[in-house]
Amino acid sequence: MPSERQTALMAAPTEPFADVLTALVRMLADVLRLKPEKVDPEQTFQTFGFDSLLAVEYAATVNAHYGTSVKAAVLVDHPTPLAFARYMMRELGPAGTTQPAADTPPAPAPFAAAMRPAPVAPAPVAPQTSPASPVLDVLREEVARILCCDPWDIDSTASFPVLGLDSMLSAEFVAVVNRMYGLRERAVTLYDHPNLHSLASYINGLLPAAAVPSSAAPATGPGPMPLEDLLDAVRDGRVTVDQALAVLPRRV
Repeated sequence: MPSERQTALMAAPTEPFADVLTALVRMLADVLRLKPEKVDPEQTFQTFGFDSLLAVEYAATVNAHYGTSVKAAVLVDHPTPLAFARYMMRELGPAGTTQPAADTPPAPAPFAAAMRPAPVAPAPVAPQTSPASPVLDVLREEVARILCCDPWDIDSTASFPVLGLDSMLSAEFVAVVNRMYGLRERAVTLYDHPNLHSLASYINGLLPAAAVPSSAAPATGPGPMPLEDLLDAVRDGRVTVDQALAVLPRRV
């Protein structure tokens, strides 16, 4: 029975390994929309119905949790959660941790407020008076980071394939958006909301009013670390989204 075998595996002699395996099983169950006890760590990812989108979504979720940069292709060489846990132990070191942040509730509102670009030139496609504008700005920043371009080169009305988001990049994008806003959307959401403007309106409708940055909060106030510098660091890959989230609550 999967749950009994899983319990035995979780009770392995090395506690860090058991913790890593438990976390990976929990994240896998979340991606598959299953209860963790329904996931047998000795079953292959292919058995669970993994395709390229799910593999990238799962890898992005693991990376967001541990601050790693594991590629989805690793799951081919380590085809079960148990084998993948052994690989992650080598990546994480003897302690089995780096800087996990998944067990800490995300703070989407401060991060979204920080990610909103400072109003410099009136060039954005979407009007700043739109209720979904703060969310749109966050999404535009994230797409620009993934595509390695300037946020204001991104047309919010262009479809995601036209912008250059293939299935792999789309899954990565949705995984990060879920992380920022505490959502559980699938990559196929981009089919129903095929451009940034449509997706921003959809996400804006899912968020409570308090989670949407208001125009009353100035985006350019002085502080110990300018938010623009932090945004540049995230965009350039010098800090991760999780590291930025850890810094922002102390500065906002």
